[in-house]
Amino acid sequence: MELEQQLAAFKAEFARTAPSGRVALYEAKIEELRASFAMEAAIGVGAEAPDFTLPDAAGKALSLQRLLESGPVVVVFYRGGWCPYCNLQLRAYQAVLPEIAALGARLVAISPQLPDASLSTAEANQLRFDVLSDVGNAVARRFGLVYALPEELRAALRANNKALPEINGDSSWELPVPAVYVIARDRRVALAAIDVDYRNRLNPQAILTALQRLRSA
Repeated sequence: MELEQQLAAFKAEFARTAPSGRVALYEAKIEELRASFAMEAAIGVGAEAPDFTLPDAAGKALSLQRLLESGPVVVVFYRGGWCPYCNLQLRAYQAVLPEIAALGARLVAISPQLPDASLSTAEANQLRFDVLSDVGNAVARRFGLVYALPEELRAALRANNKALPEINGDSSWELPVPAVYVIARDRRVALAAIDVDYRNRLNPQAILTALQRLRSA
């Protein structure tokens, strides 16, 4: 099943089983974010990606500059392993990891969750790419992706035992808007896919197409 179909199936099942009023709440808050999020401030195609150094799930520091020495880098910003849409996305990208590697690229996924939670995400989804912890959203902020959850969504996450302060190790209740970047070796952004609706995720084929274009350029 393609990623879009998996996302649509989960969305439909959630709509069928969610507590009363929850779907309407989430829809309303997505539209509020769409109206308020400064998309023009986010790093886009043609811009130079900021360098960063972050710990992986085992605590080893990885830098974008070092990764780019061997080829392009695909950078995925996701909300966390508590988000089912994120897990579907990460597993779909894992499925095309051999094709990404064949095109000379590396894939890294970044979330604000603590390293232990990143390790759990990698293990639960059987990921073979680097899962990095951006505690405090410092890197996501430099990419222009960070927003704070409104109180209504904080309450919903608390009710689901997904309180972000415990998962992310800070009290900000901030998340990155889900985004995928393909970054060329000169740090130029070749692809930037940003969507304030966390239920939408970039098809893996779009990543492969961007990498193929870089290779043939």
